[in-house]
Amino acid sequence: MTMTRDTSAIGEQAARADDFGTAPSRRTDAPRTVEPGDDPSNPDAVHGIVGASLALRQVLRLVRTVAPTDAVVLILGETGTGKELIANLTHTLSSRRDRPFVKFNCTAIPAGLLESELFGHERGAFTGAIARRIGRFERAHGGTLLLDEVGDLPLELQPKLLRVLEEQQFERVGSAHTIRSDVRIVAATNRPLEELVDAGAFRADLYYRLNVFSVELPPLRERPEDIPLLVCDFVAHHARRLGRHIESIPVDVMDTLVHHPWPGNIRELENTIHRAVILSRGTSLQLPPFDGGVKAGRNSPRGPKPSMTSPASTSSRSCARRRASWRALAAQRRVWA
Repeated sequence: MTMTRDTSAIGEQAARADDFGTAPSRRTDAPRTVEPGDDPSNPDAVHGIVGASLALRQVLRLVRTVAPTDAVVLILGETGTGKELIANLTHTLSSRRDRPFVKFNCTAIPAGLLESELFGHERGAFTGAIARRIGRFERAHGGTLLLDEVGDLPLELQPKLLRVLEEQQFERVGSAHTIRSDVRIVAATNRPLEELVDAGAFRADLYYRLNVFSVELPPLRERPEDIPLLVCDFVAHHARRLGRHIESIPVDVMDTLVHHPWPGNIRELENTIHRAVILSRGTSLQLPPFDGGVKAGRNSPRGPKPSMTSPASTSSRSCARRRASWRALAAQRRVWA
């Protein structure tokens, strides 16, 4: 069985302590098994999920606990926090891993076609139904169905979803034939379902049926110690795809990235790094001016966003500690200096 050194502890120690202060001198390099879905070239990634923070480790611990069961999982988190990756990990670690993993975004299909997309339809069931269509539940038979943005599911369709969850059966649109369903449901949303229930926009019985086991993903601003690892991963990925050669990330650039609130979370960070790799000249990453047109979301931090062209204001002592810890990490990873 292939083994690799786990260097995630280095990144964790370098970012830990007061305000990303001096990293602890004691270091452990315990080997771990490379599991299916891991990237051996990046020991900080677990099934494509990069990070070493306590918050992320707690999420992964919950996923490993619930994945082997067939319990419904409800993944909560702001936009861009990686809900689909966690859903995929839940499927990969389950006994259904060799069966289909089917994704369905409840906001990507017009409301009038949602029932047909989920449950399928028979030929002639409605105008334009020129052939039988197999729905997502049938495609996912024996496997896992991800219902993304489930909080936006129309109220009139919610009782039909509830029936499938409770009775494991449904009918295609235009058919009286009942089909048995063997599907594990993972639902994800960035909306406050409890508030939607109180407002009458989401059925309480469906909410309780989906909320068997919930996993809440922390926003990126609550795990800033993961940002250097994510930045390195994104720089390597996009530099390789674009044929660029980025050898270093200046400390002031990393400082700016760590202190940005990231209302768009990991997705926003990756897009920023992608743009930076495109615009960088030479072998050092150069950070372009940050887009200021997007307002902070409902769950995002309030107040003005710090400039992306200079580090956030901090004491010289804490800044020096951060720089020392990042340089220590640079010596190990040889990524930024």
